[in-house]
Amino acid sequence: MEVSKDSIEALVKMMKEEMLLDIDPYSFVSPSAYDTAWLAMVPADSNQPCSMEPMFRVCLDWVLKNQTQEGFWGECDAHGNPTLESLPATLASVIALKKWNVGKENAEKGLAFIRANAEYLLAGHKNQFPRWFAIVFPGMIELARKTGLDLDFPHHLKGLLMDIFFEREQILESDKELAAGGAYPSLLSYLEVLPSLYAANEQEIMKNLSGDGSLFQSPSATACAFMATGNKDCLAYLQSLIAKCGNNGVPPTYPMDEELIKLGLANQLERLGLAEHFTQQIEEILTQVYQTYTKESSSEKSNSVASVATQLQKDSLAFRLLRMHGYSISPWSLCWFLNDDEIVDHIEKNQEFFSSVMLNVYRATDVMFSGEYELEEARSFSRKVLEKVVSKGTGSDNDVFTKSSAFQRMMEEELSLPWVARLDHLEHRAWIEQNEMNALWPGKTSFHRYKYSAIATVRARPSLAHPDLK
Repeated sequence: MEVSKDSIEALVKMMKEEMLLDIDPYSFVSPSAYDTAWLAMVPADSNQPCSMEPMFRVCLDWVLKNQTQEGFWGECDAHGNPTLESLPATLASVIALKKWNVGKENAEKGLAFIRANAEYLLAGHKNQFPRWFAIVFPGMIELARKTGLDLDFPHHLKGLLMDIFFEREQILESDKELAAGGAYPSLLSYLEVLPSLYAANEQEIMKNLSGDGSLFQSPSATACAFMATGNKDCLAYLQSLIAKCGNNGVPPTYPMDEELIKLGLANQLERLGLAEHFTQQIEEILTQVYQTYTKESSSEKSNSVASVATQLQKDSLAFRLLRMHGYSISPWSLCWFLNDDEIVDHIEKNQEFFSSVMLNVYRATDVMFSGEYELEEARSFSRKVLEKVVSKGTGSDNDVFTKSSAFQRMMEEELSLPWVARLDHLEHRAWIEQNEMNALWPGKTSFHRYKYSAIATVRARPSLAHPDLK
């Protein structure tokens, strides 16, 4: 398809206006239907759970307006099809509608979607259900039934559902001790779906609240904590979240690292082959990030396994981008985690969850210099993790979001084909065509992903990146 120079310039100008001119970084991240639905369930009067008014009407309105034509809520895959994440997200949305007796047609359409598609979505993950799903989905089924919803799963599906419930029991039992040691994600980060036997009391909830009033920065868990305790700090957190993001749905995590969002955006522009059109904007992002890294020492890195995935995602992107743009940056800004035996052990025990992060660590080591032994160790470690994940045929898109052959191929290519042997134009074209590769970092029940506004424009018009590619 021929694209004129004027068309390219017009598209670039539009993207700059939408993406990089004093725009709130949160506006780039896709909302979580699951978390938004949980905030929609919060009653206006926490002392009266049967109150007939929601506290956050804006979230209920979002649920009403953001159901897909197929009847589900949540993200879809590269081909527009629902994913495993859509099952709990749709259940949460239907429960919210049922609770406030609104959107009857929406709720019926959502239930019809679940009945029609549960078997297909579950069968694709038989014996390989993600950890988060095995915890969340049974809890949402129980809550739906408690709310009075008739799920009416096919009889032949009940055996598979029993397997998921059994898997949940195994996870909850094994995580009792792990959670006490700080393993990620903590059971309390799934407070909203924990069965009564494992439910935390008010004292345990209060003990684990962060300084911002949240429960592990999870909107859904914090909403549940507020409904259970009426805690004012939880309420202040939820109100702050709504003030920041309410009209557009809430993100999977709040607050988010705004520098990580910007780094991810710069990385997207590089991977799409658009860097030449956004030189000034990318440089501004990297200058800001570099100032942060020059002030920060490796000892200031978070040593909590609960945040290590996000921290490593940020450090790997920053290290690669800064070095590629000529900045002097220490290997320890990336390799700090190797000195923490607990974190290394945690990554090794949760390889699927960390596979996307390890892929970025591995890519970052492409730009190491001779004699940088710390980076050699990081490369060796990340490669071993990726090789084990590839050999199992699983990856982050399987463990956290959905099974993804594209992500599997990406890992295999990174391991088999040296960076210096690749052709930029083919790399850019592949990235453009891999619609699901816009993930930022793994979250509790899904990846944090970019919205499709300006980025979707590029994917739909790949010749913007390379006019010679028709």
